[in-house]
Formats: sequence, C-alpha cells, structure tokens
Amino acid sequence: MNLLSINNLSKIGREKPLFTSVTFGLQEGEKAALIGKNGTGKSTLLNTIAGVLQPDEGSVVFNREAGVSFLPQNPLYEKEDTIREHIFKSDSPKLKIINEYTKVCEELAISKNEASVTKKYDEVMHKMDSADLWNYEAQISSILGMLDIQNLNQKMGELSGGMIKKVCLAQVLVEDTKVLLLDEPTNHLDIKTISWLQKYLKDTTRSVLMVTHDRYFLDAVCTNIYELARNKLKLYTGNYSQYLEKKETEEEIEANTERRIESVLRFEREWLLRGPCARGTKIKARIQRDEQLINREKFKADKGYTFEVKGKRLGGKVLELHNISKEFSGQKIISDFSYKFTKGQKIGIFGNNGAGKTTFLNIVTGKLVPDSGNVETGVNTKFGYYEQNPVFKDTNLTVLEYIKETAEHMTLNDSTKEVSAARFLEEFGFEGKIQHSPVSSLSGGERKRLYLVRLLLENPNFLILDEPTNDFDIFTMNLLEQFLMHFEGCLLLVSHDRYFMDKCADSLFIMEEDGSISGFVGKCSEYIEYLEEEKKAGSKEDIASRDKNITSGGAGSADKNISSSAPDSSSSATASAATTPPARKKLSYKEQREFEALDKEIPELEKEQKELEPLMSSPDFETARKAGERYTKLTKLLEEKYARWEELAI
Repeated sequence: MNLLSINNLSKIGREKPLFTSVTFGLQEGEKAALIGKNGTGKSTLLNTIAGVLQPDEGSVVFNREAGVSFLPQNPLYEKEDTIREHIFKSDSPKLKIINEYTKVCEELAISKNEASVTKKYDEVMHKMDSADLWNYEAQISSILGMLDIQNLNQKMGELSGGMIKKVCLAQVLVEDTKVLLLDEPTNHLDIKTISWLQKYLKDTTRSVLMVTHDRYFLDAVCTNIYELARNKLKLYTGNYSQYLEKKETEEEIEANTERRIESVLRFEREWLLRGPCARGTKIKARIQRDEQLINREKFKADKGYTFEVKGKRLGGKVLELHNISKEFSGQKIISDFSYKFTKGQKIGIFGNNGAGKTTFLNIVTGKLVPDSGNVETGVNTKFGYYEQNPVFKDTNLTVLEYIKETAEHMTLNDSTKEVSAARFLEEFGFEGKIQHSPVSSLSGGERKRLYLVRLLLENPNFLILDEPTNDFDIFTMNLLEQFLMHFEGCLLLVSHDRYFMDKCADSLFIMEEDGSISGFVGKCSEYIEYLEEEKKAGSKEDIASRDKNITSGGAGSADKNISSSAPDSSSSATASAATTPPARKKLSYKEQREFEALDKEIPELEKEQKELEPLMSSPDFETARKAGERYTKLTKLLEEKYARWEELAI
C-alpha cells in the first residue's frame, strides 16, 4: 500500500534551485534514506514533505490512514514543559488515555491508596481495557526504558543535549502513525542508543524516510537509497553497500561515455572550425548536435583526498595525565585517572550521554581544571581541538577570508611543496563561487566542515575531535577519515558514528558510570559485540578477568585498570605488561568467538563428509564425480580447521 506520494516537487534556495521535479513514493514497510552532500537540500526536502516548508511547485500527499511523525534535525521544545508533556503532546486519543494512566499510576504510588486516586485508577483502567491499549502501553514503556527516560516530571530546560534528543525521538516513536520522517536521528545519541534505534527501525512495520550519515545504520536499516545531487533525486534500490557498488559501476560507465564524447568532439570541433555552410537541413542538425554536446553537463567524479599534512614533530613527552579527578554536584565524572600518551596513538572515547566525554577533553586541553591531579603537556605538543558547537565570530567574512585568517598555505607531509588555502578548500568541497560567499550563507554542515578545514590548516600534531561527524555528509566523512588514517600525530576522538570510530581509532577509553576510565584494545564495533556477548552470558566476572593492559593482547582485549604509572615514557601505556606470562594463553574476544565457531563448524563438516562417502561409489558417473570433488575440498578444509582449533585450544 502506498503511504506517501510526491509529485514534481521543486524548491528554490537562496541562490539557486535545491531540487526540481522530484517524484517518488513510499510504500508500507519501506525503509528509505536521503543522502547527498551538505547544501544540496536534504533537510529542506524532508521539511517540505513534512509540511514545515511549502514547495514552490508540486504536491505531497499522505494516505489518510497513515499518519506521519516528523523528527527535525534541531527539534523544538518548550523549556518549561515536563518530559511527559512533551512526549504526550499528540492529539491522539490513545496517547491521551495512556498518559492519563501513567500519571494515575505515579499518584497511586505516593498516595497510599487514597479513595479519590483509587477511583481515578479504576476509571482509567476501564478506558485502557475498552480501547485495548495494553500492548500499545507496553510498547511505549519499552521505548522509554530503552531510551533511559525515567523521570517524566523533569523539565525539558534541565536536560542535556543528548537527553533532549532522546525525548524528542521518543515523542516521534510513541505516536500511533505509519510514516516516520527522521532528520539525522542519530545525532547527539550515544552508541548504545544508536544500536537500539537501528534494531527498532529495522524491525518496525512502519515506513521510514530519513536523512543520516551513519553508514552502519544505512546498511542495516535501509531498503532504498535516494541520492540528491545536481538538483535531482535518483533511486538506488538496496542498502548503502549496494548503493556504493551501483554508484561505482554508474560512474565508470559515465566516465567511459565522457571519453567517447570527447573523442567524437575532437573531430567535430575541427569540422566546425572549417566553417561548414549551414544551409542544408542535415548540416544544421549536425551543428546543433555538436553544440549540445559541447554545452552538456559534464561528468565529474568525486575527488579522493590525497593530502597528508606535515604537522609539528612530537617530542618525547606528548601528554601525561596524573591522577586527575572531576565531579559535578557530588557526582563523580572522572575518578583518579592516569595515562601517558605516546606518538601516533589514536584513541576513541566511548560512553553514554552525560558520562563526561566532553569534560575529559576539556581537561586534556586545559579549558577545564581538574579537582585533583594535574595535566602535563609536552613542549612540542600542539593541540587542534574541534568542539561540538564551533563559534564563528564574524559570519560576514567570506569562506576564503575566514580560512586565510589562520594560514594562506599548507605544507604537505613530504615537504616538497605547499598548497594554497584556496586549493585546500577545494579538496574539502568548497569549490568556485562558494569560496567568495559569506560564512552566513552556508548550511550548518558546511559551516562545521569549514571550521574543520581551518583547524587542520593550523598544523596540529595532537587532534582532539568532539563529535566531528554531527551534521557532516558522507562525502566529508570520507575525506576526514582519509586524513586521519594518514595523520602521524595523536588523536583523541569522541563520535557516535561507529563506522567512523572503527576506521580512525585503534583502541578505546571507556567512561564508566562510577567515574573510572577503563580501556579496550580494538574497534568500536568489536566492543559493542563484546558488550552484547557479556550481556547474554550475564557474567560480570568475565569482564574483570580480561587483560589488564590496554596495549597488550589482540583486538578485543579489555582493560579494567589503566591508571597505573608507566615505567618510562617509551611505554605505549601506563600499565606495564605482566613480567611472568600465564601458563595458558588467554584468548582475545575475537579468538574466543572463532574458537566457539570452530566447535560448531567441525562436526557439521565431518557429518557432510561422511554423507558423501556412499555417493562417491554411485553408478552415476556425474554424481560420483561431484561427490569426490566436494569430499576432497572438505578434507582440505577440515585440516585447516583442525590446525586452527588446536592452536586456539593450547
């Protein structure tokens, strides 16, 4: 069933059309995403579909039975509203009854069975029964629980940015509608919440149209990708990985077509220069065709980032944290943490919203003083701190003027040459006229990208990035990833984007609820898998028995105490490895998973091999041949599996 029909939708931006003649539909249960570079009009298109903005042309029609819920990129709320008032603002009769039920339950809990409250409770119970709302109420309770929304009487103005996003997301998810329009739903959410939301959207029967840059999210949830480029919307069926494959094939075809056209035009230009007489019909048609080819919109492939910036050399001492602690309103945020950073370390910071990730970064950079302990920064250490909400003092400056305030040239890593600020801007997507446009004319994502360019032009050797991926498009994310992968300095990274964290961070600091900071050697996705396994096993003791050194062991080793002092500055962590090796090798998380998989795979392969034995003597030649080939392959495969099993079992 079609729930949304969009026909010939067009919208003009400040200087040019954002999109024209957009036509598509959304089917029941379909999960689709809008992708495109910052400034192409993704959010404008979503706001137009939601009815927040009016189109210049075209129409948006929703199925009358569908109902639509919209989460804007920057949700609006009243500071004096309670969480309950915000979540249950809907006009839905069902939500009004459930809201009444939750309020009466709270009153009953504190009223000690007063007659008036008991009477209200009986009345609302009858309403719940009559409307058959118990399953719906359970779904709402589950959503609120998973988003960790507990005190419904707390005011919106008292919440952190991440908690505000959770409440606004909850408001959208609890509504009794069939269509969800979500603009950057993962922004400001912690990674655990993103993982839950990913599963919720994948499993829900509701239709989803969203804008997001989270590539794991796109891969897991989406069945269709709509790319907004060159003012047009184009459909790619499948998830994000399938989109990339189709895009690569498409670009290869376009590039080949472009080469063929240029080859033809070389001859045609020579013919035109000879000044052919344009009196005949065929000659006129040929000239018109040549003019169309010359004035065509030429194919332009996305650039790959190639610069490796030469930063200031790090010294022997990079950064040392000695027993730092910090608390707010009696709550411990950081408790007695010590660590010595060494050259080239790339560490991601993992923790729930409110765990103190930004506080930690502010202490490291000296913007905030710890309650106890001290921070020692190396003489040659130069920080580049990307803050969540960058401030632009003068938005009347042009893009190029803003960049030139920092530097007019950038030295490359090989020291052979310099590139101009304008050239560096081009590599980050600021090409042509936009360099001479005022900063005030840029979209939110474009401003943050510009701030990032200026930061990199300062040639830092210790980058500290606090949620750099919020509002960035996938194009910018790829550029930043390539830069960081070749960056030779140190990196401290806070991001909710698991794909980005996986590519850029080699190990993690885990911000625990009690203020302690533990370590994990491995990727973000491996840590999430590790948590899932621990949750299933229900074994807290297993966590404590993991490796005690953030730098020892393979990917997936956990460290619950990384605050001890290092014996010397050359050590790659503050905790020294044990001098006496254990009698039996301790498996990393990935190795343990592999060992368990082998325990299941080997018997299955042996069983299959045994079933092939009678077939090998079959009177039918073809059957016997195929069985023999498969038997030989299984024999070789089992030899490899046995060898690996023994290696892990020892």
